[in-house]
Amino acid sequence: MHTGLAHTLDFDRDGKTLSHLSIPFSIDRSPYFQVKVPICLIRNGDGPSLLLMAGNHGDEYEGELSLAKLARRLDPKRIKGRITIMPMANAPAVMAAKRCSPLDGGNLNRAFPGDPSGTPTSRLANFLETELFPRHDVVFDIHSGGTSMEHLPTALVERNADPERHRRGVELMRKLGMPYGFIADNGQASPTSMGAARRAGAVGVSGEFGGGGTATVDSMAITARALDRLMIAMGVVGAPVLGASEKHSAPTRLLSLSRHSQGLYATRRGWFEPAARLGDSVTSGQLAGWYHDLERLDVAEEALHFAESGLVLSRRLHTMCEAGDCLMQIAEPVDG
Repeated sequence: MHTGLAHTLDFDRDGKTLSHLSIPFSIDRSPYFQVKVPICLIRNGDGPSLLLMAGNHGDEYEGELSLAKLARRLDPKRIKGRITIMPMANAPAVMAAKRCSPLDGGNLNRAFPGDPSGTPTSRLANFLETELFPRHDVVFDIHSGGTSMEHLPTALVERNADPERHRRGVELMRKLGMPYGFIADNGQASPTSMGAARRAGAVGVSGEFGGGGTATVDSMAITARALDRLMIAMGVVGAPVLGASEKHSAPTRLLSLSRHSQGLYATRRGWFEPAARLGDSVTSGQLAGWYHDLERLDVAEEALHFAESGLVLSRRLHTMCEAGDCLMQIAEPVDG
């Protein structure tokens, strides 16, 4: 009654099932409270199995809105196999419009493999890695820059020691039609959803689809296109469901982000004024922006410079910063 995670899902039932994952967690307002995580199962016989999730971080809306729309629109008769949809995986964070859960401070994308007797975030991570991910061929986790960052539209897979799974992951990443893509190498013990998918035997695909804690015409369109193209590439649907435009897209350009020196960080409290835009090509030593101290009008703003060359991958949107805040990231284009 007070631990674990409960559900009444029948993963082998054909049709559409709308339900919840329930995580008991006593709070001041409600001693027998349960965290309710919405989940939609859609099945039509044997075939590929795809898990679609968003809201891993609560303030990343492109995936949340797109998956809610998909759950409403998708008719079981239109699919082959199974699609599982979780529009708000870290439900408490989504409801609070925060990156992490307000119940336990949990960052779901740093909580895997979790603990079945731990905090709600840890219990959910454990259920996903040990029960839900292993039931699926592919796990697609949709992210964006959230409230504090803007991010280039970028797909991502983690390197898989299994050559065939790695090949399939890169193939599916390219099928999304994103302008940029990463192959991350976070190791076998990676605490992310992609690390969990790999350990569960599934192919993990992810990406950053916008930022700023909002949804735009462009970010929603690129998310819809990626979802439609992934479902079609896997053979679970035969035609676009979200009505995404199938305009020609250039091949995905691979990027690398592997060194701390590719990030520009605040070392004290201040106000950051950028001198480069998202997507700009920059060189080592080039001016990145200025750091102001509004409490010391007698002190000139400090010029900050890039330590690496590459593309501006992400930028902090909040002007006020504290020591340790990432101001910009620079990605290195790579061949392949």
